[in-house]
Amino acid sequence: MLDMNDMLKLVVERDGSDLHISVGKPAVMRIHGTLDIIDPHINTPEDSERLMREITPPRYQQMIQEMGQADFAYAYSDLARFRCAVFRARGNISIVMRLIPSRLLTFDELGLPKESILEVLNAHRGLVLVTGPTGSGKTTTLATMIDYINAERYVHIITVEDPLEYTHPHKKAIVTHRELHVDTPSFAFALRGSLRQDPDVILVGEMRDLETMQAAITAAETGHLVFATLHTISASETINRIIDAFPANEQEQMRAVLSVALKTIVAQTLLPRANGRGRVAAYEILHNTPAVANLIREKKTNRIISTIQTSAKQGMIAMDDYLVTLYKRGIISGEVCLERCHYPAEMREKMMGMLGDTNEEQ
Repeated sequence: MLDMNDMLKLVVERDGSDLHISVGKPAVMRIHGTLDIIDPHINTPEDSERLMREITPPRYQQMIQEMGQADFAYAYSDLARFRCAVFRARGNISIVMRLIPSRLLTFDELGLPKESILEVLNAHRGLVLVTGPTGSGKTTTLATMIDYINAERYVHIITVEDPLEYTHPHKKAIVTHRELHVDTPSFAFALRGSLRQDPDVILVGEMRDLETMQAAITAAETGHLVFATLHTISASETINRIIDAFPANEQEQMRAVLSVALKTIVAQTLLPRANGRGRVAAYEILHNTPAVANLIREKKTNRIISTIQTSAKQGMIAMDDYLVTLYKRGIISGEVCLERCHYPAEMREKMMGMLGDTNEEQ
């Protein structure tokens, strides 16, 4: 049986993204979106317990014992860092380790149009949300945004993450990193405290509860540029998720507050490339223009997609339009395009139209 360092070495060498350890199954890694076995040995409860102890600091072992799970970062030699989730499943230890890229990506490498978000990165206040399903690259996108601000602006940046993934050296900015369970007990507690630490920019790893949402929106309202993530798949769903998190008697007020505090939403997803070599990101970008703010206040978020589609000059991008562009360029397959789009019937018509155009040219 391979030890943990042997398996992590394989993940790095084979350009994997995740390592999974489960009792009753062999160890597998995710490569370009697909799970592959890397060690045929079937893990026993004793195996998973031993592998957990190889990577887990004592304080997190205690947390697993008391709470059944823990998240932390693990450095594999000088070659890579991993975000670790260790948890109990049917009484046994399971481990999932996500490889954190060793370098920050550029906007071109992300596929995120820099010109669409440049104004946001130079803003002095407002809430910027990067959303998407688990494993869609939200943290990587945020790290690139923070790196730009760090290089271009004389500001104080505070990041609060669980666990700390990317570390930013001081450039023009001062960067203060705080990690949950090491430097602070919760996102909300750290956010409230950060307002007394003279911040200009605040990064919140995840708005995972109502208290954190309230603190993030308050910080954005009071003259700070706040970045955060949510597990939602579109701009309109993101707005609805935030509003619905509040008690019914506060939702009207929160619509008014969010219509002012919100700056931008970037929704993203990762898709398999048509050539089978890796994955590519697709994006939806919503900026909070007066028209969008009005839709938020009037409970008409279902009309936001129409506003995005007609606001390309303001730097907005609809997810389905981005998918069409990737399909036209042969980067993703038609099957993936239809599977991941928000409006399959309309997408099918567009794809048929493109096929017709191609036949006419021939």
